[in-house]
Parts: sequence; C-alpha cells; structure tokens
Amino acid sequence: MPFYNSEEERQHGLQQLQQRQKYLIEFCYTVAQKYLFEGKYEDAVPAALHSLRFRVNLYGLSSIELVPAYLLLAEASLGLGRIIQAEEYLFQAQWTVLKSTDCSNATHSLLHRNLGLLFIAKKNYEEARYHLANDIYFASCAFGTEDIRTSGGYFHLANIFYDLKKLDLADTLYTKVSEIWDAYLNNHYQVLSQAHTQQMDLLGELFENDTGLDEAQEAEAIRILTSILKIRESTADKAPQKTIFVLKILVMLYYLMMNSSKAQEYGMRALNLAEEQQLDVHEQSTIRELLTLISTEDHPIT
Repeated sequence: MPFYNSEEERQHGLQQLQQRQKYLIEFCYTVAQKYLFEGKYEDAVPAALHSLRFRVNLYGLSSIELVPAYLLLAEASLGLGRIIQAEEYLFQAQWTVLKSTDCSNATHSLLHRNLGLLFIAKKNYEEARYHLANDIYFASCAFGTEDIRTSGGYFHLANIFYDLKKLDLADTLYTKVSEIWDAYLNNHYQVLSQAHTQQMDLLGELFENDTGLDEAQEAEAIRILTSILKIRESTADKAPQKTIFVLKILVMLYYLMMNSSKAQEYGMRALNLAEEQQLDVHEQSTIRELLTLISTEDHPIT
C-alpha cells in the first residue's frame, strides 16, 4: 500500500485507483463482448472473468454491477455448448437482480436476452420468445424502440420465427433490424458524404471512430447484418431489393470502419445483383455513387 502524507492525498489516490479499476472493467468487458460477437467463445472467457474479478474488487460480491460479467460468462458458456454452466451464471445474475432495488432497464434487457439465448439452445422456443419480448420491452424503455441496442432482441426473435418456419414474421423482424442499422449508419455516412462533396478537409479526429461504435458494437453489427444477408441471399431471386438493401448497409458499415476493400466488395456484389435483376436505373446509380466515394477515399484497411 502506498504511504500518504494527508487524508486529501489518500482520497486522491483512492479515486485514481477506482478510475483505473473502472477502465479495466470496461476494457475487459468490451474485449469479451467483441470475442462473443465474433464467435470466439473460448477467447471471451478470460476477459469476462477479469471483468468479473475487477467488479468484485470495486463493488463487492452482491452488487448489481456484477450482472453484466455473469451474462458474458453465460453467453460464452452457451457458445461452448456448456448449458449447465450457463444456467449457473444466469442463476447468479437473476438472483443478484432480484435482490437489487436499483437495477436499470438496460441490465434487465441484457438478462432477458441471455435467458432467451439459453432457451433457444434448449429448443424451448416458447420460453425464449417470452424472454426476448421482455428484452425488447426493457431495451425500448432504456434506449427507444428504434435504437441499435434494441435491435439485438428483434434479431434473436426473428431467428426463432425463421427456425419455426414462420417466415413472414421472421421477414418483418429482419427488415426492422436492417432499417434500424441503416438509419444509424446512414446518419454517420451522410456527414462524410456531404463533406466529401464540399471537398472539406476532414482531419484525423473525425476518423478515430466514424461509426460511433466501440469494437464490440462493430462486431455485433457485422454478425447481425451478415447473418441477415445469408438469409436474404437464399431468396434473392424473389426479393433482390431486400438483399441489396442489406449489402448497402454493409458497404456503409465497412466504409465508416475505414475498411475500403470490404466496402468495395459488398458494393460490387450489390451492383452486380442490381444489374442481373435489371433493377431501376436510380438504384444502380446510387450503388455506383457509393463505390465512387469509396474509391476516392484513401482509407487504411483495418
């Protein structure tokens, strides 16, 4: 323990220690989330355990702040096929929430989302739908119905309907998820597009994170949108516009992530499909404008 000459120094040192611990908590949490969205479940476990340990040290064993780490460990366990272990982590999370008097809507949302994933893994779709409906409700209360943080609940619910062959319901929800991400990314894209048109000098600070997302959220966006794309491509001959819509969202995502090669790849796929299906000239022109903007930007590949 460091030696302090005064109470003021001691308090300052304690505050600095707490700030470092909070940074490590968030860093480990984001790393674990990113691995989960990338399907690297084994890699997610150490980061999630570190996040839990730092939370225990800072907040104590019964704090509601432990719940996000329990949920990370539960999701990693599900990904590894360890359902009993996942249930144990979820029980810890549920028990902590039940004892808490100040659990946020966001935490309730995450808990129900992970319970939904548990029951999906157990093929109990009725229970899964119940929890995902609650996930959507609490996420909507916390962030709004059209927020990207709410879209995950719609996405998992769509997957259930897709597996149950209720394709109309699944299609409606996949469309909603796509529209949410399109609206979010389009806002960021339009800023850059307008700046490019006006030949403004965009300084480096604007490119630090053009998506406005952290690494875990970017990984989530990629996973959700590429999953929807696979489903759309399986029926592209019936509804090519829906496939092109998702491709264009992925173009914007990778462009804003400064990965121009991936953006060009999805842009060319969108253009080729539009030409093959002989879609209207305006649609093809829009895609070409996207490709032109990408090709004129000197973005590093990440």
